[in-house]
Amino acid sequence: MGNYLDLYKEKLRTADQAVQVVKSGDHVWYGHFAMAPRALDEALAKRVGELKDIWIKGVCILFDPKVATMDPEHKTFTYHSGHFSAHDRHLGDKGMDFYLPGNYGQCPWNVRMGNYGPISVAMIMTTPPDANGYFNFGTSCSYANLICETADIVILEVNDQVPWCMGGEQETIHISQVDYIVENHAPMIAFPSQFAVSEAEQKIASLIIDQLEDGATLQFGIGAMPSMIGKMIAETDLKDLGIHSEMMADCFIDLVEKGIVTGAKKNIDKGKITYTFALGSQNLYDFIDRNPVCATYPVDITNSPARMAINDKLMCINNAVEIDLFSQINSESSGFRNISGTGGQLDFTIGAMYSKGGKPFICMTSTKVQKGQTVSRIVPTLSPGSIVTVPRTFAPYIVTEYGIANMQGKSTYRRAELLIDLAHPDFRDDLIQAAQRQGIWTRSNKID
Repeated sequence: MGNYLDLYKEKLRTADQAVQVVKSGDHVWYGHFAMAPRALDEALAKRVGELKDIWIKGVCILFDPKVATMDPEHKTFTYHSGHFSAHDRHLGDKGMDFYLPGNYGQCPWNVRMGNYGPISVAMIMTTPPDANGYFNFGTSCSYANLICETADIVILEVNDQVPWCMGGEQETIHISQVDYIVENHAPMIAFPSQFAVSEAEQKIASLIIDQLEDGATLQFGIGAMPSMIGKMIAETDLKDLGIHSEMMADCFIDLVEKGIVTGAKKNIDKGKITYTFALGSQNLYDFIDRNPVCATYPVDITNSPARMAINDKLMCINNAVEIDLFSQINSESSGFRNISGTGGQLDFTIGAMYSKGGKPFICMTSTKVQKGQTVSRIVPTLSPGSIVTVPRTFAPYIVTEYGIANMQGKSTYRRAELLIDLAHPDFRDDLIQAAQRQGIWTRSNKID
């Protein structure tokens, strides 16, 4: 590293020393997903009661942040998340975590506009530096570089367990741009890559598979359904598929190793798997480490509808919680309870619509068990407090185990008819009666 070694030693601090730069009233930014700073979080939490009015933001981090659990009454810290993980959900239920709404691709714009307020201190986990003095943002390019550019003070938590993720741009930061360095040797936190799936989910996956073509570019969301679809694609004879996704997941590895995903037909990032964050098993982290087939970009590039639509046959596959008969899609709340986030669902739905031959899919089983009872996910109107993730104007192909229906270009009554056909048979009569009361039922008059 030459002269960089001296600079590294000069900036090296313990976690307890580094967090002393935080002052009352500061806005502190943590890294995203698996790259949240565990040692710095623990050190900062020790200052509960010493400071006040500290605003903190992370995104879907994979542990309970100490700043939230050690200060449930927000005497010092108020923690916010840009997307709800399982940890965020249970903390949110206790009033320890608050959601910051927004499309994922919109977040960098919010930073540049100052909509979140000033960024006082950035605390982000990275790889150790290379011989040229550059640290890599690892599995979460996201908008880490922008946060560091904007922050008054930058503290890196250097972890030698972090994979070096090769990228398109803004995946590194130079030591000259860093104020303090903290070292932490800790295994990467894994995210489940194996999910139990029901027969209904298997049926949905098979319906999606039938829609795919050679040369298509894929985007998968988080969860069991995308993982299942990835495994099923690995057993097909599809070829020359591409990946342009916000998330890099385990299910892509087999597709690459079997030669199904080549990216050869992509119009941008040809031959590359394009993503902004990776979340999965240690096997995934090993796969992406210095792997030139993978290209990580900032989220305002990966999630730009205009950019992703340059790729033909963009197939975007995401999940929902419930859909009403007006085709409004809720993918992030259960009534008033926040259980997920908007993420990139709307970004990719719009992008796939504008891709030549592209199709966006919103998938869900027709029913769920709620408080011991089986209820329909297709409902007359969204439950009170429910969030509209995708408005009806952008409602795309809806998929349940009972089929696929395209909502675009359809009247209100035709959407209701199509959705009722996708509902579980036990609930269709009640949904018809509801549609009649809502003035959107005319089964005998299909004209569109």
